[in-house]
Amino acid sequence: MRIRSFLQHDLARLTELTIETFRPFYEESFRPLVGENVFANQHGRWRDDYVEQVAGLHDPAEHRYVAVAEIDGAIAGYVAWSVDPGRRNASVTILAVSAEHRRLGAGTVLCDYAFAAMRDLGAEVVTIGTGGDEFHGPARALYEALGCTPLPIAVYYREL
Repeated sequence: MRIRSFLQHDLARLTELTIETFRPFYEESFRPLVGENVFANQHGRWRDDYVEQVAGLHDPAEHRYVAVAEIDGAIAGYVAWSVDPGRRNASVTILAVSAEHRRLGAGTVLCDYAFAAMRDLGAEVVTIGTGGDEFHGPARALYEALGCTPLPIAVYYREL
């Protein structure tokens, strides 16, 4: 596995990968859980939202970074993070690993790479958010295995 910095020609594949990774959450978990009206209001344009978000993830001048994992020349996943140098903290924005490359350690390697880069940029603390639903169970297990401490929170939706 090779970890490298984002290159502009990666954008289309990273956008595709993000949509592929999170489609089951939005379409098979969140939508059935909250119903059509809440889904449409909160995340009805989730694909378009990712197209826009992924395009802005890497901007070192704004302290935003992306690292890409390659296995046998194919993009296996990526991690995006930002650093707030003044507060000496960082945040993982997105971690996505392709379905065919999961359970091979790519998520761990990507997070370790990002954590080291954050430390090099002066960060002392990192935050990583994920969901409490079944879809996000593997992410929670990974973050806890990396030594992260979960903070239980609840978010409630209600149609008005």
